Amino acid sequence: MRNDVSVSCGPRKCGSNLVGARIPRGKVITTARGSSSGELEGHASSRLPPQPCSWGQSSDLLSRIDLDELMKKDEPPLDFPDTLEGFEYAFNEKGQLRHIKTGEPFVFNYREDLHRWNQKRYEALGEIITKYVYELLEKDCNLKKISIPVDATESEPKSFIFMSEDALTNPQKLMVLIHGSGVVRAGQWARRLIINEDLDSGTQIPFIKRAMDEGYGVIVLNPNENYIEVEKPKIHVQSSSDSSDEPAEKRERKDKVSKETKKRRDFYEKYRNPQREKEMMQLYIRENGSPEEHAIYVWDHFIAQSAAENVFFVAHSYGGLAFVELMIQREADVKSKVTAVALTDSVHNVWHQEAGKTIREWMRENCCNWVSSSEPLDTSVESMLPDCPRVSAACSTEM
Repeated sequence: MRNDVSVSCGPRKCGSNLVGARIPRGKVITTARGSSSGELEGHASSRLPPQPCSWGQSSDLLSRIDLDELMKKDEPPLDFPDTLEGFEYAFNEKGQLRHIKTGEPFVFNYREDLHRWNQKRYEALGEIITKYVYELLEKDCNLKKISIPVDATESEPKSFIFMSEDALTNPQKLMVLIHGSGVVRAGQWARRLIINEDLDSGTQIPFIKRAMDEGYGVIVLNPNENYIEVEKPKIHVQSSSDSSDEPAEKRERKDKVSKETKKRRDFYEKYRNPQREKEMMQLYIRENGSPEEHAIYVWDHFIAQSAAENVFFVAHSYGGLAFVELMIQREADVKSKVTAVALTDSVHNVWHQEAGKTIREWMRENCCNWVSSSEPLDTSVESMLPDCPRVSAACSTEM
């Protein structure tokens, strides 16, 4: 299971990230027909006489309506600003997100008893945060945005990574950063920490700036940008009666039934999708359709081509799993270029990923996994897996 949990340790405070955590509701099923008195004991319906057939038909319709979907009809429109200023928020000099007028931190429950609407609002803000971090990577960190696949046509789906000017030419040191799973994108460790704590806690920017100050080239991976979303094309079904040799009277009856069916379908759609949200489909990016594919692609086309004698990885959560998969697929090449790997709360598993003995031995010598723990920093933490050492990150993370 992928986690999107961020640990920010050392001189800064630590935090947890449960981005997008939602508890699904069950569906409400109408069971008036065929229910025994025990099933509806104490309910007014249990004392009603048998209902005529029309009630049964309504019951069939209502039984397919999810309570969550019914609740949408009372929501305000899902029409949110597309800028921080529109949300009336800004980052202050400490990198904290604050309301422009009140100076207060971000409030999730902006509308009481409208959890879905509040979640959609949070997600809309998160998309703005992602673009904001991209701008910081280019303007504050002087990184270049590189489109992938490198040979993509103009019309096909594309992703991108970020690199320093000397990422491929620095002869000495190269730092590669890989975030975890979920909604985070290039340059982020945890969206929730960015919104609720500050930019230093939730982004990779402090790592990037320090690496560059110490003479490293830098490559920032973007393993969750695996596809683009486009609106599903509407399917137009041609009436079979158009080309039929049926008598006109019969065609008229069929058309009438068809219109009634469409009317009922539209009535149901009013409840199922009152906000008229667009139905989207995913178009996957060639050779980058998963975090594992992305890591291998960036290795083959960039990292393996770099001049650096020493390559260092920092990989968080699912990023650690992606690195182990990279080792499995490119073992000899990785061993020849990579000097050390710092993992943070990595979710890799050498047994499930079927990492061989030589990989496990290399990881014991060259990797370290800093994990959530209340023990002092760098205290050894017991592990049941025969791979890299696990040590305390000197903080706890709620899962």
